[in-house]
Amino acid sequence: MTTVAVFGLGSMGYGIASSSRSAGLPTAGFDLNAGQAEKFRQSGGLDQPLEQLAPTLDVVIVVVLNAAQTESVLFGDAGIVQQLKPGAVVVACATVPPEFARDMAQRCGEHDVHYLDAPISGGSVKAASGQLSIMASGSRDAFDQARPALDAIAETVFELGDEAGAGSAMKAVNQLLAGVHIATMAEALTFGMTQGVEPAKFLEVISQCAGSSWMLENRAPHIIDGDYTPHSAVNIWLKDLGIVLDIAKASKFSAPVTAAALQQFIAAAGQGLGGEDDAAVAKVYAANAGLELPKK
Repeated sequence: MTTVAVFGLGSMGYGIASSSRSAGLPTAGFDLNAGQAEKFRQSGGLDQPLEQLAPTLDVVIVVVLNAAQTESVLFGDAGIVQQLKPGAVVVACATVPPEFARDMAQRCGEHDVHYLDAPISGGSVKAASGQLSIMASGSRDAFDQARPALDAIAETVFELGDEAGAGSAMKAVNQLLAGVHIATMAEALTFGMTQGVEPAKFLEVISQCAGSSWMLENRAPHIIDGDYTPHSAVNIWLKDLGIVLDIAKASKFSAPVTAAALQQFIAAAGQGLGGEDDAAVAKVYAANAGLELPKK
């Protein structure tokens, strides 16, 4: 039986841990928020302390915010990698630069631990239902070792190559589009309001037309409901679109639409909206145009 530990029990990580446990895999959950870790243990997660559990783990899934947190989990003062048995695999899910993923893979390899560069997409709902899309790259041994966990948490696993970095490169492409689509949705919805188009009618019509997108259909209802509970926060896009632009700069590639979208998320964060759902970027447009968005 494959034994799994999930590090990071936020909205995505908790769903991943729950999906792994629901698939019958013995699963532990760890988080700096002791309440989240205890909640997962109470729901059926493994209850051993990490130092006792670590040598028995087959798969470690890291679902933290960024590269720095990923490195800390893997190689910090209490880093998990040096505690793992040879042949275990790290499945790293954060959005990070490709070169960082390659560096982590090399360092894990020095401990005879496999590394799967495995950014995720699908949001908290699909994480909880085991229906994520995973953009993964790594060695065949890494895929084979991680397969039971991947089958438990993902609907689709895109195998993008035998070296770390390719998964993170594809995630950067996805995040470019996703971030731009959210900002553009907010711009279009509020532009419609200036012309007398109610937000609910905007969603009803445009979701059935060529101008729609997955992000429009998913995020516009948050604005219509006036509910900015953070399923994915504004601050995420400062990081993710920042990574996209860093990669673009290193490649001498101009990405002006991405840069414009990032400025809107920065403006939202500057207005104190960084912890709200990313649909709150619409509040920037509304404020500039003197519009009143729907209330909860």
